[in-house]
Amino acid sequence: MTAITQNLPRFVSDLGISIIGEKCYSSLVENLNIGDINCLKYSLSKGLGIGIVVGGSIMKVPQLLLILEGRSARGLSLPAYVLETLAYAITAAYSYRNEFPFSTYGENLFLTIQNTLITLLIIYFPTGSLRNGQATGPRLAIASAASVASAFVLYTLPKDVLSLLQMATLPLSLFSKLPQIMQNARAHSTGQLSAFAVVSQIVGCLARLFTTATEVGDLLVTAGFALALLLNLVLGAQMWLYWGKDEKEDDGKTQIGAISEKEKEDWTSERQGRVDVVVTPKSPVSRHTASPSGRKWARKVD
Repeated sequence: MTAITQNLPRFVSDLGISIIGEKCYSSLVENLNIGDINCLKYSLSKGLGIGIVVGGSIMKVPQLLLILEGRSARGLSLPAYVLETLAYAITAAYSYRNEFPFSTYGENLFLTIQNTLITLLIIYFPTGSLRNGQATGPRLAIASAASVASAFVLYTLPKDVLSLLQMATLPLSLFSKLPQIMQNARAHSTGQLSAFAVVSQIVGCLARLFTTATEVGDLLVTAGFALALLLNLVLGAQMWLYWGKDEKEDDGKTQIGAISEKEKEDWTSERQGRVDVVVTPKSPVSRHTASPSGRKWARKVD
């Protein structure tokens, strides 16, 4: 068997080496040493990391589609998305500047882009208090300019300042989820919140705890993912508790003038068995009619 694994095509071996490194590729693939625990953990971490990055590139797409199809951002908290986007952006910049492997943080870059689009859509389809503010156009322009400026600042900040900002992602993660959790609790509904996105974030945080501990070992990043996992579990519990509540409320509402198909069929069959009698209305009788004898009465004046 090793005669085959040691003579794989060059592009296959190059791809394997680029992912898990030459040492682990030689041990696991060429020599089939499945007892190499360290390389097994490293390879598993790399596989999970690549899967998370790929999944992160489409994680918020269902949420985007829900907003666009419904032309509504009902149930989505603007402060929550602003803070969450900032936390993703800081983590991506911190990891990039510290030259961590892209497989350990790549999804943060994609989630930053997707969350920015969702934030702009929340502004474009305002709900509640946002409708009473200024026009949508200026708000979109300000939000877009702030996004570009934030990206530039994070790219140019010194590493020690980025380390402080990475520490700040812990309260950012907390405060980014709390508005959404509180809004769901008040409304007893998750609105347009995507179940796919919530479940994906829970799975992604679990996998990230493993990949960060295996490849990076950064306590700040690990703590951030642990807190994010806890808060996403709360959102997941709310999705389960309030699942289908909106549909039930909509079903309970009676639409004026709406007739079900069954009522239409019953009404048609009833009409078929009925004989309609048309009665011609009589002409109205004048209030002041002449006497039958044709006499005219008059009062005698003395």
